[in-house]
Amino acid sequence: MTTDPDCIFCKIIAGEAPAAVVARDEAAIAFMDVNPITPGHLLVVPCDHHVSFGTIPGAILSHMMLTAQWLAAALQASPIRTEGINLWLADGAAAGQEVWHAHLHVIPRWSGDGLRISALRGARPGGDELEQHAATIRAAAAD
Repeated sequence: MTTDPDCIFCKIIAGEAPAAVVARDEAAIAFMDVNPITPGHLLVVPCDHHVSFGTIPGAILSHMMLTAQWLAAALQASPIRTEGINLWLADGAAAGQEVWHAHLHVIPRWSGDGLRISALRGARPGGDELEQHAATIRAAAAD
């Protein structure tokens, strides 16, 4: 298992830092966020240290998503107010990542909870521009 001795999530995984753990197996751990957006806010974290979303092996990433799906169902079945769920993964400083160990937020939502996810949008690109972007991404993915 790869770890970073300075990483708080690695310390939680190693049992060296406290956490309210909801689920754990060899691939991932899920625990309560200590700074929750809403009550019931969970984090799903790979047990191996990966700073970036892009470095998580596909099987582990798939497992994290299945864990998030299972936890979302558990939240909806629990008495914790949950009318909907947001999944959030911030990858890099520009995206708002604050802990340098990749992690997926599972955030219970309800109408009027005050959380807003919004962005200023520019002009809609035309079909040619969209196709050009698609071709650029396809080319990069093929490398």
